[in-house]
Amino acid sequence: MSLSATTSVESGRDTESETVPGPILLLGAPGVGKGTQAKELVKLWGIPQISTGDLLRANVTQGTSLGRTAKEIMGRGELVPDSLVNEMVAIRLLQPDTANGYILDGFPRTLGQATWLDGRLAAQTESRPVVAVSIQVNYNQLLRRITGRRICPVCQSIYNVYVNPPATDGFCNVENAELTQRADDTEEVFKERMRAYSALTAPVVEHYRAQGRFAEVDGDRPIAEIAAGIVAAVERLRK
Repeated sequence: MSLSATTSVESGRDTESETVPGPILLLGAPGVGKGTQAKELVKLWGIPQISTGDLLRANVTQGTSLGRTAKEIMGRGELVPDSLVNEMVAIRLLQPDTANGYILDGFPRTLGQATWLDGRLAAQTESRPVVAVSIQVNYNQLLRRITGRRICPVCQSIYNVYVNPPATDGFCNVENAELTQRADDTEEVFKERMRAYSALTAPVVEHYRAQGRFAEVDGDRPIAEIAAGIVAAVERLRK
């Protein structure tokens, strides 16, 4: 079965993908727009986005055995171990909506998780291997995206003092409410998040690069162009 995805490319023409996407890992530093692109790919290919954060919250809310164990671990202030996260992912991948592929968000985050997932998929003859696509935006641009972000506390409109400022400095265009900055949208927090991301992700990137299942796309472009770049990268990696 083939799926069709249509989006725009830099030249302004439409491009159609008949590639069955399979499992796709989206990588990118904080602020690159992974969530936005995941939603674009979900619409284009009709495949689900699988977020380990969402899975964890759902299991805890539903009171599953895995969720109860995770809640107890988190209650002690400890990190949920890979083995527990892996089991949640394994159960999710059994659902029929994953047959043609899925967008992985936040998993695999470590080399151990990547190795586990590769082994699991290899054991299933009908499964395709993961391909990883990293959205690239330079450090200074990311810093401006994060530290320049301002939010209206009333209508939740989002502005950026550098690239999308409000008409009146510090106030929402719609509600005229004073804009706020999230506590973690600071340079200090951003630097720490970048250090943590690089330390965790570098081995995962090298893992997929060594197997010829890794590509990079320019993330400093309009949303539709980035999506087109990801589609083209997946097509190349699937050949």
